[in-house]
Parts: sequence; structure tokens; C-alpha cells
Amino acid sequence: MRYHTPAANGPIRSGSGLVVSGMATGAERRLGGVIEMGSRATRRRLVILAEGNFGFHHGKTAVGVIRYGPDEVVAVIDSTQAGGNVSSILPGRDIPIVATLNEALAMTPRPDTLLIGIAPTGGRLPASWRAVILEAIRAGLDVHSGLHTFLGDDPELASAATAAGTQIVDYRRPPDRMETAVGRRHLPGKRVILTVGTDCAIGKMSVALELRAAAAAAGLSASFVPTGQTGMMIDGWGVAVDRVISDFAQGTVEWMVEEGEARGDWVIVEGQGSLDHPAYSSVTLALIHGATPQAMVLVHRAGQVEHDFDHLPEASFPIAELRSFIELHERVAGLVAPSKVVAVALNTSAIDGEAAARAEIVRVAAETGLPTDDPVRFGPTPLWADIQRAVDGLPWIDAAASTAVSPASSSK
Repeated sequence: MRYHTPAANGPIRSGSGLVVSGMATGAERRLGGVIEMGSRATRRRLVILAEGNFGFHHGKTAVGVIRYGPDEVVAVIDSTQAGGNVSSILPGRDIPIVATLNEALAMTPRPDTLLIGIAPTGGRLPASWRAVILEAIRAGLDVHSGLHTFLGDDPELASAATAAGTQIVDYRRPPDRMETAVGRRHLPGKRVILTVGTDCAIGKMSVALELRAAAAAAGLSASFVPTGQTGMMIDGWGVAVDRVISDFAQGTVEWMVEEGEARGDWVIVEGQGSLDHPAYSSVTLALIHGATPQAMVLVHRAGQVEHDFDHLPEASFPIAELRSFIELHERVAGLVAPSKVVAVALNTSAIDGEAAARAEIVRVAAETGLPTDDPVRFGPTPLWADIQRAVDGLPWIDAAASTAVSPASSSK
């Protein structure tokens, strides 16, 4: 019996209870215990299904995997954009957009995995996609999904996978390990930073990955803690916290951060939702109180005035004023452990022109009194330098421990 285990930055320690979304051939297997992650010397060749949704919002899984993932993407399926190219929204990514799976299967190299590239509200499988998924399985492709709908539990899909000898990987399946938070303290010399946001789907994962890259480029030992399905697909480990039973959400985040500390000295935790979102505030609170970050980075989309929530046409939920929202995060975090918002990562994707984007960065920096930049658009190095200085200067960071932060060569 073989298992697929996504890529990792290092081995899982005994007793971690970490979840790696692994499958036995044709049927899902829960891995709530320990597993050594397999080598990714051989990369997967992905075709990403994003029918009618390829873009930065509902297609954020597709965009994230293309931008940051280790695997080759052969094609994206979206008949509404067929004939186009991913480079139209992600410059430098020369990936065709096709109308059908058959077009992708005819390409060289041939894809070996179908990845579900959307993150719709509620995480449900669009009914019209079943036929494409079955077609992919019967063509010998594995299927990777981050939906709340577990494809591995579907009798028809599981039976087809068994017959074809392929695998179904459901990244959102929660771990068997169920523990409440125990108030674990961070190890000496460790720095834990959480990305938080003014709304959902605005770039908290992207910012976390950019900051991890900047820390590594500066010679620091840094890790990324994936807390959502797309981050797991990219980094090869983690837990989709929004699928965990609420009693165990903070405890799950707590032991994920412990694993992050085993992987690096600067631990960048991926944020989810927003603290005032009418649908997704609970996962944000679990991350703040479970991770007990010493510092937070606020992610904000420039120009956005209300939350992404269209279920009540007669109502709107405005984006909070930044200064008061920053203070709210610090007060909420301080109920469990002290934390400070040390920077603003501004998503300027809706602003045309570099000069206008930089002007908005300057304006937000003046409004908040915090270092501000767009680390995706303009690179993360300057913002990371400001964050590193601010974190090391926090009064709840052991000053003596700051000298113990090791270079990347000493990474666990």
C-alpha cells in the first residue's frame, strides 16, 4: 500500500500528530499520527480545474499553487477563458488556459494530477465538476482537493480511483489528534509572527510566504505554518484550521506552532479570515489565541470599503478603520499573551500604476504609524527588515534570547 505525502521542509517529529493528507490507493486514509514526508525530487505535473472561476478571488487556490507551489502546472481548465494564458494575471507564468480536460491530457508533458483550484464559499463541490473529476480518475490522474466536500468519501469517486489505481487527496480532512490548548510557551530564541487581515481572501498566505522567503534570504532560519488548504498544497504539511472542531482549534494551532518552531527560529503563521468578518471571525480568533504570536502583520487590500459578504443584500459590513482595528487585535491577543501589530502589508493589486500604489503605501504608513509596503508587488525585503527590527525590540521578547537566533545553516 503506497501513500502520497506532499512536500515538506523537514521531517515530522515523533508524536507530533501532524496531518499529511495521504491516501491509500483509491481510497482516503486519515493520518492523525506520525509520518515521514516523502521526497519531492520528482515533481507532480498538475492540471488545475478552475471552471468559470480562474482569478484572484474564488480561484485563489489555483493562483496560490501556481505562484508559490513546487510542482509544474501544465494547464488550467476554464472554458470561459479558453485560449488565454495565466501570464495575463501572473506575469512570467506561461501556462495555457484550456476548455476541457482532454486538451490538457493531450499536452506534453502529460499531467498526472488534477488539482481542484477553487475555494468557494462553503467549500462545496460544484455538481457540474463531477464528470470532469471522474474522467480524470479514469484517465489515470490523481485528484487533489481542498474543498470541504471530501472527495475520498464519495463512493463513486473512491470506487473509480480504486479501479484506476489512483489517489484522492483531501487536504481539508482534519487530524485525528484532538487537543485543547494547554498554554504552551514559545521556546527561547523563537519568534512567532501571525498574519491577520481586514477581510478574507486578501493575501494573508501570500504575505506569510513572502516574509518567510525574505527571512531565509537574510540568512535566518525561518518556517511557514500552513493553516489552510492552499498553504498545505504549497508547503506539504499543516492543517486546514477552518475544518477543525472549535474546541480543538486553538490546541491544533498551538501544536502546529510547536512544529513550526522545530523547523525554524522565525515562525510565520498563515492567517485566516478576519476578526470582524460576519462569517469567518472564529477561525481568526482561534489563530490569535492558539498561536500566541509575539507580533502580527496586518494585511489590507487598498481601496476595499466593505467585507466580502453578499448574503444579506440589504446589509453591508464595512472594513474597519485601520488604527482602531490594529488596537483591537492587540487587545484581543493580550487576553492570552501580549502581541503587537508591527507592520502593514498592503495589497495594491487594485491600483493601476506603480506611482499610485507607492503613494497609497505612504498614505497608509502615515495613517497607521507603522512600516507599510506591498511585499508581493514590490518585494518583501524592505518590509521584512522593519519587521525583524520591531520584533526583536518587543519588551516581551527575551533580549538575551535574541542573540540565540541561528542562521539558516542550523535549521532543524
